[in-house]
Amino acid sequence: MSGADATAGTRFPVGTFVPDPGRGRLGAMLVAQAGVEARLALRNAEQVLLTLLIPLALLVGLTLVDVVALPAPRVASVAPGVLALAVISTAFTSQAIALGFDRRYGVIRRLAATALPRWLLVTGRLVAVLAVVAIQLVVLGSVAAALGWRPALAGIGWGLLLVGLGCAAFSALGILLGGTLRAEIVLAVANIVWFALLLGGGIVLPVTRLPAPLATVAGLLPSGALAEGLRTALIDGRFPGLLSVLVLLSWAFVAAAAAARLIRLR
Repeated sequence: MSGADATAGTRFPVGTFVPDPGRGRLGAMLVAQAGVEARLALRNAEQVLLTLLIPLALLVGLTLVDVVALPAPRVASVAPGVLALAVISTAFTSQAIALGFDRRYGVIRRLAATALPRWLLVTGRLVAVLAVVAIQLVVLGSVAAALGWRPALAGIGWGLLLVGLGCAAFSALGILLGGTLRAEIVLAVANIVWFALLLGGGIVLPVTRLPAPLATVAGLLPSGALAEGLRTALIDGRFPGLLSVLVLLSWAFVAAAAAARLIRLR
């Protein structure tokens, strides 16, 4: 018997030994990564405060207290802005801060050394964002309905489309911020941007009620495009307008392209 024949005779068929080491299925890895990210977000008290409790307080407070002049019923004007704020809180602020500190403590480098592809690592974070936002929509929508909100049924589909585009735009911006700056700087910048968008980005006040120069800027920001688009869809039941869609798509594309070039693992 030749050496080649002897070697061939000692080989075992695939699957003889269990467990069979190797990379897991991409779908299973995506579900596992997204599940971990979502659970971490929901267990973090600071993130829950930012993503759910503050939007709930604003929803109830701005509806019941006449602090800002809004048309009646007040909840119809307040709810779309609060939904937009929920998207910003989860997709941008929370994600940027979490990514910044994951980089600081070496979590990203350790994950990059596993069989988890880098694109799947990012996709897992985005799926987790969508899961948390879905929970926010259910909770905030239920409370708004209890306060008398009756969104236009014809605009719910457009509203969900805008929420998806908003998640894409703000997630890309959050990854860009959290993936390029130091954790302490990310923490400060993310919170400052959140407050700035809340007060002057078309969230509390519709863009049409802001001073003219600020209204022009707010209309071109992803916050203004998302909030105004949601108001048009959920109050009037109409297509939110091509401008809102293009603004969100543009921010998503530019931020994603910049993040792909600039993001660092540490």
